[in-house]
Amino acid sequence: MRFEDLQLIQPLLRAVRQQGYTEPTPIQTQAIPHVLTGRDLIGLAQTGTGKTAAFALPILQRLIDADTRHGGKTRCFVQVLVLAPTRELASQISESFSAYGQHTQLRQTTIFGGVSQRPQVSELKRGVNIVVATPGRLLDLMNQGLIRLDRLEVLVLDEADRMLDMGFMPDIKRIIAGLPVRRQTLLFSATMPPDIEQLARTILVDPVQVAVAPESTTVEAIEQRVFFVEKGDKRKLLQHLLDDYNMH
Repeated sequence: MRFEDLQLIQPLLRAVRQQGYTEPTPIQTQAIPHVLTGRDLIGLAQTGTGKTAAFALPILQRLIDADTRHGGKTRCFVQVLVLAPTRELASQISESFSAYGQHTQLRQTTIFGGVSQRPQVSELKRGVNIVVATPGRLLDLMNQGLIRLDRLEVLVLDEADRMLDMGFMPDIKRIIAGLPVRRQTLLFSATMPPDIEQLARTILVDPVQVAVAPESTTVEAIEQRVFFVEKGDKRKLLQHLLDDYNMH
Protein backbone atom coordinates (compact mmCIF):
# COMPACT_ATOMS: atom_id res chain seq x y z
CA MET A 1 0.00 0.00 0.00
CA ARG A 2 1.07 3.58 -0.70
CA PHE A 3 0.21 6.80 1.12
CA GLU A 4 -1.77 7.80 -1.98
CA ASP A 5 -4.05 4.82 -1.34
CA LEU A 6 -5.05 6.34 2.02
CA GLN A 7 -6.77 9.26 0.25
CA LEU A 8 -4.43 11.88 1.67
CA ILE A 9 -4.38 15.25 -0.06
CA GLN A 10 -1.45 16.53 -2.09
CA PRO A 11 0.06 18.96 0.48
CA LEU A 12 0.38 16.07 2.94
CA LEU A 13 1.62 13.60 0.35
CA ARG A 14 4.28 16.11 -0.67
CA ALA A 15 5.39 16.51 2.95
CA VAL A 16 5.46 12.73 3.44
CA ARG A 17 7.70 12.31 0.40
CA GLN A 18 10.03 15.03 1.69
CA GLN A 19 10.33 13.10 4.95
CA GLY A 20 11.53 10.10 2.96
CA TYR A 21 8.47 7.95 3.65
CA THR A 22 7.52 5.52 0.90
CA GLU A 23 4.99 3.13 2.42
CA PRO A 24 2.72 3.57 5.46
CA THR A 25 3.41 1.47 8.53
CA PRO A 26 0.75 -0.98 9.79
CA ILE A 27 -0.58 1.45 12.42
CA GLN A 28 -0.84 4.18 9.79
CA THR A 29 -2.60 1.86 7.36
CA GLN A 30 -5.14 0.85 9.99
CA ALA A 31 -5.70 4.14 11.79
CA ILE A 32 -5.65 6.85 9.11
CA PRO A 33 -8.90 5.84 7.33
CA HIS A 34 -10.84 5.76 10.61
CA VAL A 35 -9.46 9.10 11.83
CA LEU A 36 -10.31 10.69 8.48
CA THR A 37 -13.97 9.70 8.93
CA GLY A 38 -14.09 11.27 12.39
CA ARG A 39 -14.27 8.03 14.39
CA ASP A 40 -13.01 7.82 17.95
CA LEU A 41 -10.10 5.41 18.07
CA ILE A 42 -8.01 3.30 20.43
CA GLY A 43 -4.57 2.55 19.02
CA LEU A 44 -2.39 -0.08 20.66
CA ALA A 45 1.10 0.65 19.38
CA GLN A 46 4.62 0.90 20.69
CA THR A 47 6.92 3.87 20.29
CA GLY A 48 8.70 3.60 16.97
CA THR A 49 5.77 2.17 14.98
CA GLY A 50 4.90 5.44 13.24
CA LYS A 51 1.87 6.23 15.37
CA THR A 52 2.47 10.01 15.38
CA ALA A 53 1.89 10.15 11.63
CA ALA A 54 -1.08 7.80 12.13
CA PHE A 55 -2.94 10.60 13.90
CA ALA A 56 -1.15 13.75 12.72
CA LEU A 57 -1.70 13.25 8.99
CA PRO A 58 -5.48 12.63 9.11
CA ILE A 59 -5.95 15.38 11.72
CA LEU A 60 -4.19 17.89 9.47
CA GLN A 61 -6.33 16.79 6.55
CA ARG A 62 -9.55 17.17 8.53
CA LEU A 63 -8.55 20.70 9.57
CA ILE A 64 -7.73 21.62 5.97
CA ASP A 65 -11.05 20.18 4.76
CA ALA A 66 -12.91 22.18 7.42
CA ASP A 67 -11.12 25.38 6.36
CA THR A 68 -12.12 24.68 2.76
CA ARG A 69 -15.75 24.45 3.83
CA HIS A 70 -15.32 27.85 5.51
CA GLY A 71 -14.18 29.52 2.33
CA GLY A 72 -10.54 28.46 2.39
CA LYS A 73 -9.59 30.78 5.25
CA THR A 74 -7.60 29.17 8.08
CA ARG A 75 -9.50 29.51 11.34
CA CYS A 76 -7.18 30.54 14.16
CA PHE A 77 -8.30 28.94 17.40
CA VAL A 78 -7.31 25.75 19.21
CA GLN A 79 -8.94 22.93 17.28
CA VAL A 80 -6.63 20.06 18.28
CA LEU A 81 -5.09 19.15 21.63
CA VAL A 82 -2.47 16.41 21.93
CA LEU A 83 -1.48 15.36 25.45
CA ALA A 84 1.89 13.62 25.94
CA PRO A 85 3.65 12.44 29.11
CA THR A 86 7.02 14.22 28.67
CA ARG A 87 8.36 17.42 27.19
CA GLU A 88 10.63 15.37 24.92
CA LEU A 89 7.73 13.45 23.40
CA ALA A 90 5.63 16.63 23.16
CA SER A 91 8.46 18.32 21.25
CA GLN A 92 8.81 15.34 18.90
CA ILE A 93 5.08 15.31 18.18
CA SER A 94 5.11 19.05 17.58
CA GLU A 95 8.03 18.71 15.16
CA SER A 96 6.10 16.03 13.29
CA PHE A 97 3.04 18.26 12.95
CA SER A 98 5.31 21.03 11.62
CA ALA A 99 6.95 18.68 9.12
CA TYR A 100 3.70 17.13 7.87
CA GLY A 101 1.91 20.48 7.78
CA GLN A 102 4.70 22.51 6.20
CA HIS A 103 2.66 23.09 3.01
CA THR A 104 -0.40 24.31 4.90
CA GLN A 105 -1.27 27.50 6.78
CA LEU A 106 -2.04 25.67 10.03
CA ARG A 107 -0.24 26.86 13.16
CA GLN A 108 0.82 24.81 16.17
CA THR A 109 2.71 25.25 19.42
CA THR A 110 4.14 23.15 22.24
CA ILE A 111 3.37 23.65 25.94
CA PHE A 112 5.38 22.05 28.73
CA GLY A 113 6.72 22.88 32.19
CA GLY A 114 10.24 23.53 33.41
CA VAL A 115 10.55 26.74 31.38
CA SER A 116 8.96 30.18 31.46
CA GLN A 117 5.35 30.13 30.35
CA ARG A 118 5.62 33.61 28.79
CA PRO A 119 6.70 32.53 25.27
CA GLN A 120 4.07 29.79 25.26
CA VAL A 121 1.34 32.25 26.24
CA SER A 122 2.53 34.66 23.54
CA GLU A 123 2.16 31.91 20.94
CA LEU A 124 -1.36 31.17 22.15
CA LYS A 125 -2.31 34.84 21.93
CA ARG A 126 -1.11 34.99 18.33
CA GLY A 127 -3.47 32.14 17.53
CA VAL A 128 -2.77 28.44 16.95
CA ASN A 129 -4.74 25.52 15.57
CA ILE A 130 -2.85 22.68 17.27
CA VAL A 131 -1.52 22.49 20.83
CA VAL A 132 0.80 19.68 21.92
CA ALA A 133 1.13 19.74 25.70
CA THR A 134 2.15 17.96 28.85
CA PRO A 135 -0.74 17.77 31.33
CA GLY A 136 0.74 19.77 34.23
CA ARG A 137 1.60 22.98 32.36
CA LEU A 138 -1.58 22.85 30.31
CA LEU A 139 -3.70 22.60 33.45
CA ASP A 140 -1.80 25.55 34.93
CA LEU A 141 -2.62 27.69 31.87
CA MET A 142 -6.24 26.58 31.94
CA ASN A 143 -6.54 27.53 35.61
CA GLN A 144 -5.05 30.95 34.82
CA GLY A 145 -7.52 31.47 31.98
CA LEU A 146 -4.68 31.76 29.46
CA ILE A 147 -5.88 29.15 26.97
CA ARG A 148 -9.33 28.59 25.49
CA LEU A 149 -10.36 25.07 24.57
CA ASP A 150 -14.11 25.59 24.28
CA ARG A 151 -14.04 25.10 20.49
CA LEU A 152 -11.78 22.06 20.51
CA GLU A 153 -12.55 19.49 17.82
CA VAL A 154 -10.00 16.71 18.38
CA LEU A 155 -8.32 15.35 21.53
CA VAL A 156 -5.38 12.94 21.34
CA LEU A 157 -3.97 11.11 24.35
CA ASP A 158 -0.57 9.72 23.36
CA GLU A 159 1.19 7.05 25.43
CA ALA A 160 -1.71 6.99 27.86
CA ASP A 161 -0.22 4.16 29.92
CA ARG A 162 2.94 6.21 30.54
CA MET A 163 0.85 9.16 31.67
CA LEU A 164 -0.91 6.82 34.08
CA ASP A 165 2.43 5.53 35.41
CA MET A 166 3.70 9.09 35.89
CA GLY A 167 0.66 10.08 37.95
CA PHE A 168 -0.95 12.42 35.41
CA MET A 169 -4.38 10.80 35.41
CA PRO A 170 -5.98 13.30 37.86
CA ASP A 171 -4.71 16.21 35.73
CA ILE A 172 -5.95 14.56 32.56
CA LYS A 173 -9.42 14.10 34.00
CA ARG A 174 -9.52 17.77 35.03
CA ILE A 175 -8.42 18.83 31.55
CA ILE A 176 -11.03 16.64 29.85
CA ALA A 177 -13.74 18.06 32.11
CA GLY A 178 -13.01 21.48 30.58
CA LEU A 179 -13.32 20.32 26.95
CA PRO A 180 -16.37 20.23 24.68
CA VAL A 181 -18.30 16.99 24.95
CA ARG A 182 -18.74 16.77 21.18
CA ARG A 183 -15.28 16.07 19.78
CA GLN A 184 -13.21 13.33 18.20
CA THR A 185 -11.03 11.51 20.74
CA LEU A 186 -8.01 9.33 19.92
CA LEU A 187 -6.22 7.29 22.58
CA PHE A 188 -2.87 5.65 21.89
CA SER A 189 -1.20 3.34 24.38
CA ALA A 190 1.29 0.49 24.37
CA THR A 191 -0.76 -1.40 26.97
CA MET A 192 -4.32 -1.28 28.28
CA PRO A 193 -4.24 -1.55 32.08
CA PRO A 194 -7.64 -1.40 33.83
CA ASP A 195 -7.42 2.35 34.58
CA ILE A 196 -6.82 3.14 30.90
CA GLU A 197 -9.69 0.86 29.87
CA GLN A 198 -11.95 2.71 32.30
CA LEU A 199 -10.81 6.08 30.96
CA ALA A 200 -11.43 4.94 27.39
CA ARG A 201 -14.97 3.84 28.24
CA THR A 202 -15.58 7.24 29.81
CA ILE A 203 -14.25 9.58 27.13
CA LEU A 204 -14.56 7.71 23.81
CA VAL A 205 -17.78 7.16 21.88
CA ASP A 206 -18.13 3.90 19.93
CA PRO A 207 -14.38 3.70 19.29
CA VAL A 208 -12.70 1.51 16.74
CA GLN A 209 -9.63 -0.34 18.05
CA VAL A 210 -6.49 -1.03 16.06
CA ALA A 211 -3.40 -2.90 17.24
CA VAL A 212 -0.11 -3.56 15.51
CA ALA A 213 2.13 -5.25 18.09
CA PRO A 214 1.73 -7.45 21.17
CA GLU A 215 1.20 -5.43 24.32
CA SER A 216 4.20 -4.77 26.57
CA THR A 217 6.78 -5.85 23.99
CA THR A 218 9.70 -3.82 22.71
CA VAL A 219 9.62 -2.74 19.10
CA GLU A 220 11.88 -5.12 17.20
CA ALA A 221 13.70 -2.25 15.51
CA ILE A 222 15.03 -0.94 18.84
CA GLU A 223 18.11 -2.44 20.50
CA GLN A 224 18.37 -1.79 24.24
CA ARG A 225 21.43 -2.00 26.49
CA VAL A 226 21.88 -1.28 30.18
CA PHE A 227 24.96 0.30 31.77
CA PHE A 228 25.37 0.10 35.54
CA VAL A 229 27.16 3.17 36.86
CA GLU A 230 27.35 5.23 40.05
CA LYS A 231 25.00 8.22 40.04
CA GLY A 232 27.86 10.71 40.10
CA ASP A 233 29.37 9.16 36.96
CA LYS A 234 26.22 9.27 34.80
CA ARG A 235 27.18 12.48 33.02
CA LYS A 236 30.71 11.19 32.28
CA LEU A 237 29.28 7.96 30.89
CA LEU A 238 26.89 9.88 28.68
CA GLN A 239 29.71 12.02 27.32
CA HIS A 240 31.79 8.89 26.68
CA LEU A 241 28.96 7.24 24.77
CA LEU A 242 28.31 10.32 22.67
CA ASP A 243 32.03 10.79 21.93
CA ASP A 244 33.22 7.25 21.34
CA TYR A 245 30.41 4.72 21.11
CA ASN A 246 29.34 3.55 17.68
CA MET A 247 25.62 4.29 18.00
CA HIS A 248 23.23 4.81 15.08
